[in-house]
Amino acid sequence: MQIYSVDELVPHSGRMSLLSRVIQVEEDTLFAEVDIHKSATFAESNGVPAWVGLEYLAQAIGAYAGYQERTQGGAPKIGFLLGTRKYTSNCEYFPLGTTLTLKVTRNMQAENGLSTFDGELYTDGINASARLNVFQPDNAEEFLKEV
Repeated sequence: MQIYSVDELVPHSGRMSLLSRVIQVEEDTLFAEVDIHKSATFAESNGVPAWVGLEYLAQAIGAYAGYQERTQGGAPKIGFLLGTRKYTSNCEYFPLGTTLTLKVTRNMQAENGLSTFDGELYTDGINASARLNVFQPDNAEEFLKEV
């Protein structure tokens, strides 16, 4: 299994590329990490608000999709977070100086580009989770013109 850099898998760039690294990819699962530090996007004096964990998980799903594209000789495509169910976190902030592990697991993928993933985010004493619904059209630019 080849591990790619986040930049090779996720179409986000600059400060909106939030993942620190991809650490493992399995058939239906991807593991990534996010380092929480004072210059991290969305960082406040208490750390990064826990609601940002939803975007961390969405970008991990993007990395999973990008990995699937790369292994088939393609390039990552733009996808859309449609919604989530039951995002829960046992904390209000992810503290500065911590590294969060993210795990996203594909539950369902339809032919039309709709998918459902379970996401977990954790480190010592911190747990957050959600089910995320995403959509990846074949051609995002054409799709956006129609919207």
